[in-house]
This record gives sequence, C-alpha cells and structure tokens, in this order.
Amino acid sequence: MIVSPTQMVIGCIILKDVIGKTNRPLIPKNTVVNEKHITILQKFLVHEVEVASRLSYGAPFVPKPISQKDHVQENDRNHKKSHTKTFADYYLDAVQGYKQLFVKWQRGLSIEIKEVRKLLTPLLDKIDDIGLSIYQIHTFASARDYFYHHQVAVSLLSAFLAKKMSLNEWKQVGLAGLLADCGMAKLQPSLINKDGALTKNEYKEIQKHPTFSYKMVDEIPSLTTAIKLGILQHHERLDGTGYPMGVKEEKIHSYANIIAVCDMYHAMTSERLYRKKCSPFKAIEEMLQDQFGKYDYEMIRLFVDTLTNFTKGTMIRLSNNSVGQIVFVDDHYPTRPIVRLKDSGELIALKNDTSIYIEEIQMNDETINI
Repeated sequence: MIVSPTQMVIGCIILKDVIGKTNRPLIPKNTVVNEKHITILQKFLVHEVEVASRLSYGAPFVPKPISQKDHVQENDRNHKKSHTKTFADYYLDAVQGYKQLFVKWQRGLSIEIKEVRKLLTPLLDKIDDIGLSIYQIHTFASARDYFYHHQVAVSLLSAFLAKKMSLNEWKQVGLAGLLADCGMAKLQPSLINKDGALTKNEYKEIQKHPTFSYKMVDEIPSLTTAIKLGILQHHERLDGTGYPMGVKEEKIHSYANIIAVCDMYHAMTSERLYRKKCSPFKAIEEMLQDQFGKYDYEMIRLFVDTLTNFTKGTMIRLSNNSVGQIVFVDDHYPTRPIVRLKDSGELIALKNDTSIYIEEIQMNDETINI
C-alpha cells in the first residue's frame, strides 16, 4: 500500500527503494522501519512510500490518521494508483496465518491439512514471480517473531530449491518444510523464543520436536510417506551426527536433505534474539566449508549456483562498504568473483582476501539487500 511517511509506524516494511534527488536510495527496499527512518523521510520531503500491508512481526499495518494537508495529496495519488497484492503481502499473510495455526496446535488441536494448504498455496503460486529475491526473505523476519517467519521461509526456500531440481513434487517439499517444526508446539513455549543460548537439557528437549512433528502428521492420510519422512528427518545429517535417530546418507530422504539446507541457510541469515545475521554469501561459504559432510553437497552447490548467477557488470556492495562491479566469476569460487571498485578502479580478487565478502548485489537497477 502507498502511505505518507506521517502515517508510518515502527515495524513497517518498505517494499520499494525510496529514491533521493541523487537517484540513490535514501532507504532501500525491505527495510524494517524505525523512528530514524521516519525522520529521514520527513526531512527529505518524501511524499509517499510503498509499504507491506503487515508489519514485520505479522500484525496488520494500520496507518496513522493522515493530516488534512496530506489528505488532499493522498486523494490525488489514489486516483492514479491502485493497490495490488505483492509477494511481501502474500508472505506476511502466510506468516500471520502460520502463527495462528501454531497457537491452535499448542492448545492441543490436530492439524487440519486443508487449512495448511489454503495458507501455503497462494504463496507457492507466486514462486515464479520473485526470482532471486527469494534469497532476501530473511530481511522480513524480526528477532521477536523469527520462529514463525522461519517456518514459512524454509517452506518457500525448500519448494524453490526442489523446483530448481526439476522435482514434480516441489510443492509437496514446500509443505513438508512448513510442517517440519510443528512439533515445537508440544514443547515449553519458553524454548521457542529464548533470548539466549540453549542449555544442554533444553537442547535435548528441542531435539524431540522432529518426532513430535512426525506424530502430528502421521495420521493424515493425504500426506505422502515422502512428506512425513522429510518432516521426521530434517535434522538428520549425512555423517550420522543429526537427530532424532542419527541415520546416515542414503537412509535420509531427499526431501529431508532439501529442508535441512534451507533451514540452516535461513537460520544463519536471519536476525535472532541472541545472534546477528550474516550475508547469504558468507552463510553459503560457511555451509560449504564448516558443514562439509553433513549436508547434501549437490544441493548446497545448486543453492550457490542460483544465488551467484551473476552476469558481467553486476554491481555489488562489499562487507567493507566498497561498491564495485563484477568483471569475472571463477566457477571454482562462485561467491568470490573479481571486482572492479567503483571509486578507484582497482581490481580485487575476493578469493585472495577472505576477510571481505559480498554484502549485497544490484540487479535490474534495484538493490537486493542480502
């Protein structure tokens, strides 16, 4: 929806770059608004901003009352523009819907699979419209409501990855991703959003949730065995170090391997109550290096290949805030191309300096914050 900065509240999500007079973004899209952002917009005399219909934590956005002066301008703009539902709207609707379902499960109600499908289908139907923007969905998540964002994001990423693998059942993989953590409803609520590291005993409790999830879906006849195994095994690891059963390699269903990669990726790139997020490129590198042997390597490589589908000339911002242009991508180091810095013209091979990594990329003249 289009609103005046005076109508915005903390937690609004900006859907399009707010461009200043220099044609550079004052505030990039997918920013979760705070008081400072609202002040900047007002000082720079920005008249309108496109924001999501829900706040970052899933609640509906109710604009503040508009002033009489702005009211005249708003009426004029509304004659020219009409609101169309964006991917962000569908995503935030799904997060809010999942939260409502999860509360029901916490109360002991059974999973109504028709409700789950009704929640997920509109979002999956938009999957072809978002492209690489799927890798920025972690920017929607707030630390407070991370858990609910996580389930929807893992579902979406899992379906996306399965579709890239040409699996006809890619929507089923997305459904398994959404329900993978439903068993958390059987645990103490304090464990879900704990603002610090888990104790050893708390971690043991958390490890029970895949079994609880499996029990919750096992009696649903419309769910395939593949979906149920994907849910049960999504925390298993190829080397046998996972849980709840510690199975290895070929005994782990491919759906579970897909969900595992997406689960780890979103967790690493999202803001948490007790841990800061990291760049998707940094997250992928760590998964390739530190988690080698635990995750399906080919699936991670597909993740990498999709995320790093650069073309020569792509503009990027590095972790040291330098801006540059990609001039060469080495297939062996896809996350670390050669970059020409915009200000100095200097060429930097990122593979030779591991202290610097890509923070964000720019595609089709739009900055994608990742």
